[in-house]
Amino acid sequence: MPVLLARSTRRRLAGAVTTVLAVTLGATALTAPAYAAPLTSGALAAGTTADANPAADPDPITDPIAYPVGSRLVGAGVSGFLTTTNDNVTTFRRYTDGSGQAYDGAVYLRSTATTDFLVFRGSRTITQRNLRTNGVLDVAVGTLPGDAKWAGAAADAVFTTVTTEAGTVLRKHVDDVPAVTVTGLPADASMVMVTPATPEHAKVSFTQNGLGKWGLLDLATGVFTPGAAGIHGQVVSATHLAWMTDSTTDQGPRVFVADRATGTVVEAPVPAVPSLGNLQVGLVGDWVLWGQKGGMGFTQPSVHHAITAYNVTTKATVKVLDHAYEFTSAPDGSLYARGGLVGQGEGMYRVAATGDGSLKTVQVAATGEPTEVIVRDSTVPPAVLDFDPAGAFTFSWTLSRAVRNPKLTLRHVRTGKISSSSWTPSTSTPTVTWGDDNWEENRANGDYTWELTGEAANGIGPAVTARGSFTLVRKAQPHDFNDNGSPDLLHRDSAGRLWRTDLYYRPIDSWRGVHEASEKAYIGSGWGVYDRIEAAGNLGGTQVGDLLARDKSGVLWLYQGKGTGNFAARVQVGGGWQAYDKITAGSDLTGDGRVDALATDRSGVLWLYAGTGNATKPFLPRKKIGTGWGVHNDITAVGNIAGGAAGDLVARDKDGVLWLYLGKGDGTFAPRTKIGGGWDAFRPLIASGDADGDGRLDLMGLGVSHQSPKLYKSTGDWKAPFRAGEVMYVEQVTTNSSDFVF
Repeated sequence: MPVLLARSTRRRLAGAVTTVLAVTLGATALTAPAYAAPLTSGALAAGTTADANPAADPDPITDPIAYPVGSRLVGAGVSGFLTTTNDNVTTFRRYTDGSGQAYDGAVYLRSTATTDFLVFRGSRTITQRNLRTNGVLDVAVGTLPGDAKWAGAAADAVFTTVTTEAGTVLRKHVDDVPAVTVTGLPADASMVMVTPATPEHAKVSFTQNGLGKWGLLDLATGVFTPGAAGIHGQVVSATHLAWMTDSTTDQGPRVFVADRATGTVVEAPVPAVPSLGNLQVGLVGDWVLWGQKGGMGFTQPSVHHAITAYNVTTKATVKVLDHAYEFTSAPDGSLYARGGLVGQGEGMYRVAATGDGSLKTVQVAATGEPTEVIVRDSTVPPAVLDFDPAGAFTFSWTLSRAVRNPKLTLRHVRTGKISSSSWTPSTSTPTVTWGDDNWEENRANGDYTWELTGEAANGIGPAVTARGSFTLVRKAQPHDFNDNGSPDLLHRDSAGRLWRTDLYYRPIDSWRGVHEASEKAYIGSGWGVYDRIEAAGNLGGTQVGDLLARDKSGVLWLYQGKGTGNFAARVQVGGGWQAYDKITAGSDLTGDGRVDALATDRSGVLWLYAGTGNATKPFLPRKKIGTGWGVHNDITAVGNIAGGAAGDLVARDKDGVLWLYLGKGDGTFAPRTKIGGGWDAFRPLIASGDADGDGRLDLMGLGVSHQSPKLYKSTGDWKAPFRAGEVMYVEQVTTNSSDFVF
């Protein structure tokens, strides 16, 4: 089926060059023998030879040889290929085993159908070496007027130009044959350069009257035939000529193929969008190949990155490679590309036509680099991540190349809550610290899954994805009800509704201190039946904070924490608790690892309720441990804040003086130590647990008469157990005395 051109401008351009091509370029059959060097194995390019049978290939199949990372491919011959580096070191390597020789300076690989030649360009001599016979041809050149000048090489010939009275003369030099003058080249041609086209023809580029021109030189006869005007970037095979138009226009690059025998011109279906770089064109049999030159160096996606092949006879279009830095034609009509293919990796690929009209792509040499983005190194959480006391973990990856929009997503398995962090600039080293104030809403204990994703910055290959899982553990905090390691405040309004406000600690800047992490969460109604509610810590064995609530008839109820910020249905755990005017819990006072409770009756007796860890019967029978506690209007079990044997207690007397009672580890306390006065500026004192992530337990005071709430961070020193108070930025919790915060 003929190709239908979408734009009339394309029809006019194709028609304009058809006649010129038919007149100026004759057909030459390519009779090169079968490829002699061993080929190497590799999966076929997607869509190219899906029906081909690699086992039926007559060439032996071996593993790919090594390709030097960072080297450009500048030539492919019969027995080997040529690479060069940015520091001007050129190396010829053999297909068989990759062995080779490195050279300094300008070196070129030229080939006939059977033999390879290395051409060394010096300031006074051009040396051609026959790699099969080791024969040498030396051609003298110079810089003085009348001296021969280097003009290039093709097949077994070296070319020079000489300026005479008649104009520019192009000469062909081959071994054991006097120099031959090329006929047909305009005498006023300048900047003449000869490069290979086919084993029988060379392409000659030159300037005439300020215009770039070109043509083909028959190597056997020495006759030059001008090519069509206005055609640039030409690629010539034995049967076809291909060229392209400017790639920077709005309609993008255009690729045309002409049959050298008939002059028929066909336009390849190149996507009509601007190109991000120079398009390169190649020919293999009836196939024309194109793609942007530049390989992995592109920083943006483009439909032109992939090396695409179009069959001018069957109209089939297939992707050959995912990208290529450069093409070079081989003397047998195949094409070598330094590029990459997802799943096979970076290296050098040979693309050749098969007998059934398809293409076969084989990886000949490999760099060991992947074409797709992969994770080369990473720092990710261990199977069990302990957030005591540090409370943060830094994820980091080293990727094989840059990705766009990298994103780390964490999912808390139990709650299903998802949080993520992303990076706007492209990067190959995404790094993020989880647990700092950017992640305050999702640091709950339990199982997590994590996933890193990122799209290749240049769009080559699939997105990178890395996944894993871990379990986050912390010690239970007495005021942590959503199990994320930071304290919560519970607030009951005048209607009996219970609310929770999650807090987090910001360690830097002028807003250093405790902040609200989110809008207050509604827990439920009906809590007005209780005259006392206390945070109890891990009283029932669920590893999250629980609540004790006493109703107005003196019945004590346990609400086990669910780790989500809410609570399970209440369980009655005692009666007669109306005898107590103060109750506190959440600290291990006996040193057995279980949470205990304390209560003072109205006669000032202090009672210990040792914990059992059993939610249905959380306490052993009470034990009297002191008298005279009626002088205090608030007691708070703060945990082990002073480095002693067990949990400690702070008590505020009616004059606002705060006292420390160091726990002995048997449920009793050492004589009290004065902490300081002025603590009557607060309503309840709250054992917040470790509020700032330093591994020590802290104390919060909620202000009265519009005083700001404050955090008192512990020092670990019983002589001065707290630092100066830091203002807490907690605006959602009302200071109205008719409401209750605990």
